[in-house]
Amino acid sequence: DILHVLLKNRRIKTKKDSELFLNPPDPSTLTPKDVGIDKPSLTKAIKRIQKAIHEKESIVVYADYDADGITAGAIMWETLHSLGANVMPYIPHRVEEGYGLSVKGIDAVREQYDPTLIITVDHGITAWEKVQYAKKQGIDVIVTDHHVKPKKLPDSVIVHTTQLSGAGVSWFLAKEVLSSLSLIAYRLSLELAAIGTIADMVPLTGPNRSIAKYGLAAINSTKRVGLEALMVDAGLSKGILDVYAVSHMLAPRLNAMGRIEHAMDALRLLCTNQKDKAALLAQKLGFTNRERQQLTVDTTTHAISKLPKLLKKLIFISHEDYNQGVIGLVAGKLVEEHYRPAIVVSKGEVYSKASARSINGFNIVEAIRSCSDILVDVGGHPMAAGFTVETKHLAALQERLEKLAEKEIDEGTLTRTLKIDAEIPLDLVNPELYQAIQQLQPFGFGNPEPVFATRNIKVSETRLVGAEGKHLKLKVSSAAPSTHLTHQTPVTHSFDAIAFNQGSLYGRLQNNAKADLAYTIALDAWNGKSRLQLKVKDILIPAT
Repeated sequence: DILHVLLKNRRIKTKKDSELFLNPPDPSTLTPKDVGIDKPSLTKAIKRIQKAIHEKESIVVYADYDADGITAGAIMWETLHSLGANVMPYIPHRVEEGYGLSVKGIDAVREQYDPTLIITVDHGITAWEKVQYAKKQGIDVIVTDHHVKPKKLPDSVIVHTTQLSGAGVSWFLAKEVLSSLSLIAYRLSLELAAIGTIADMVPLTGPNRSIAKYGLAAINSTKRVGLEALMVDAGLSKGILDVYAVSHMLAPRLNAMGRIEHAMDALRLLCTNQKDKAALLAQKLGFTNRERQQLTVDTTTHAISKLPKLLKKLIFISHEDYNQGVIGLVAGKLVEEHYRPAIVVSKGEVYSKASARSINGFNIVEAIRSCSDILVDVGGHPMAAGFTVETKHLAALQERLEKLAEKEIDEGTLTRTLKIDAEIPLDLVNPELYQAIQQLQPFGFGNPEPVFATRNIKVSETRLVGAEGKHLKLKVSSAAPSTHLTHQTPVTHSFDAIAFNQGSLYGRLQNNAKADLAYTIALDAWNGKSRLQLKVKDILIPAT
C-alpha cells in the first residue's frame, strides 16, 4: 500500500499517528500541552489582558514586520478590539527602529498611545533589556514568541513555544482569551494564522498541520475584504488556493511592505472592512512586491559576482549598498545556488545588519550565538537567523564563523540530496495514486510532496520553454509496454513532464533517449480538462 509507505517515510508508524496525520484535529480543540505552551504562564497572560480590557487600559500590540508578525498582529489587535479593548497595533520600521522592541519604538508608542500594557507578537523572547526599559516607564509586557529561547529570558509574562509560528502563538492566545470569556469567535482569524504559519516555513506537522489545513479552508471561503483584494491583485481565485499560492503569491506581498516600505499598510489591508480601501492597499502591496523582486535580483546578481572562485563551507558577504529588507532573500538564493550556509550583511558606518540562511545539519542560530561576545543582538531558528554587529567587528566575526563552519560541516553535509519516497513503474502513475497522495495535503516545509523515481524512461519529445529556455518540456513513456494484470494487450503509458531549470540537458535528451527520472505527480487543468503531469525534480541520463 503506497499510502502506508508514504506515512512511514514521514516517521508516522502507529495507527493512532496515521489517523492524527490524515485527519488533523480542529485547531479549536488544541490544548496548551498539545502546542507546548506553559499553562501557568498562559493563565497569567489571560488574566492581565482581562484586567486591561476591564479597566480600559491603553494596550499596544507590538508586531514584527514580516508576514508572520503582521498576521500575528492583526489576529491579536482584532480579537482585543472586538472585546471592546482600548488597543492599537504598532509595527516598527525595519531600518529606522530595527527588529523587535527598541528604546526608539517604546518611546514612540508612549508618545502616541501611552500604554500600560504592551503585547509583543512574533518577537520579544530575546529582548531582556528592552522589556526592563518598558517596565521602568510603567508599562507591563506580555511576550508572545516562537523563536529559540536565549539563556537570559525577559522578566515578564511569557507565552512561548517553538512548535508554532508567531501567528500560531498569537492565535492560540486569542482563542484562550475568548474561551475564558465563553466566546468562540476565533474562527474568523484562522485564515490569518494559516498565512503566518505557511509564510514562516514552520514544519507543517502536529498542531501546525491543523492550523494550515483548517486555515486553508478558511482562506478559500473568506469574507475578509482585504484578503479578497490581495487575491485579486495576485491573480488568484478563491476556492482553489493551496500552500504554494499562500507562500509564493500572498505572503511575499505582505512581506514586501516590511522589507522596503512600512508594514503597517499590510496590517491595515488585513483588518479593513472597506472594499475601496482594500483594493488600493492591495495594489500598493502588489507594486511594492514587484519593486522588491527587482531589488532581490539585482542584489543577488551583485553578490554572486563578488563570490570567490573557491567557496568556503560558509558564504559570508557584505556591502554598503545592500538593502536590509532583501538580504534574507539573497542569503536564501545563495543557499539554493551553492548549497552551503550563507550570511549576507548590509554594512553600515557603525552598525551592520545581517541575515543568515542554512542547510540541514548546521544550526545557524547557535553558530552565530557562539560569537555573542562581539554581537549587539541575535535571534532566529536553526535554518534562518538575523543579527546586528558593530561594523568594526565584521572581519573578526567572518573569520570566526568561517572557522566554525570549516570544523563542523563535513563534505557529506554539503551534498545536496533528494529524498525519494518510492521507486515505481510508470504504469502505477494513475488517478488512484494521485488521490492517495492528496490525503497527505497540505504539503510544505516538514511535509514535502511525495517524490517518486522511475528508471529507464523513454523521452520521445523535448523542447525548451520559459525565459532564455531555462526549462524543459518533455513527453515521456515507459520504455517497455506494460502488460499489467488487467491488460491482456501491452499498453504504453505516456505523460507530459516539465523539468524546471534543467534546460542545459536539452542536447542530451534527443532521439528517444532513455533516462531515470525523479518526479512529483501533479494535476494539470486546462480548458475544463485535467490530466496527470510529472513535475521532474531530477534527471539521470545513463552514460552510453
